[in-house]
Amino acid sequence: MPAAGEHHPAFEEYCECIFELAEDDVEIIQARMADRLQVSRPAVSEMIRKLETEGLVTNDGAIMLTESGLALAQQVVRRHRLAERFLTDILKLSWAEAHHEAGRWEHVMSDNVELAMNRLLGEPTTCPHGNPIPGSDYVEPGSSPLSQHPIGESFTVRRIPEELEFTPGLLEFLEESSLRPGCSGVVTGSSPDGTLTIEIDGRHVGVGAFASERIMVTS
Repeated sequence: MPAAGEHHPAFEEYCECIFELAEDDVEIIQARMADRLQVSRPAVSEMIRKLETEGLVTNDGAIMLTESGLALAQQVVRRHRLAERFLTDILKLSWAEAHHEAGRWEHVMSDNVELAMNRLLGEPTTCPHGNPIPGSDYVEPGSSPLSQHPIGESFTVRRIPEELEFTPGLLEFLEESSLRPGCSGVVTGSSPDGTLTIEIDGRHVGVGAFASERIMVTS
């Protein structure tokens, strides 16, 4: 059972989900949450009622985190993203492996371990995918979707939104294709279905519309 002042992992999962949907400017509706969490819509409805009772969310036509819910979400997200950094930077796991493993660590990490991990990693401001770590000194780089960059324009990858992390197989594809924060490339072509062809790390890669509309880059 959770200790005093702590919350059940299910509550943490839901608050984290709401936070990340808002972060990616995705409409926070129960259907979206069900898809993200891979549960039924009735299960989401029941949990939202429990979160309201706990004072973690409000649901007056729109689902929103309360002050307490936001604090809980930020703690879970911070620990998840620090864990991802540790697992990729120190243990050299793949993005997909780190994302899966961090989903466990976020619920069991203590305050002391969080502080020690942050210190060991040099107080990073983002996870390996470029998403900001809550409470860090992150500064938004003024990025825009890859899909908005015309043919012939160069770009530098800045952020892979959480929405893409939950798309099966996509993290593996992005990492293998060098579509990682800090890597630079150039748009070399586009097709009617919205697929972009880019040259990055010495090879040509096709990026579908779903991903190119969400991958954030700078010129």
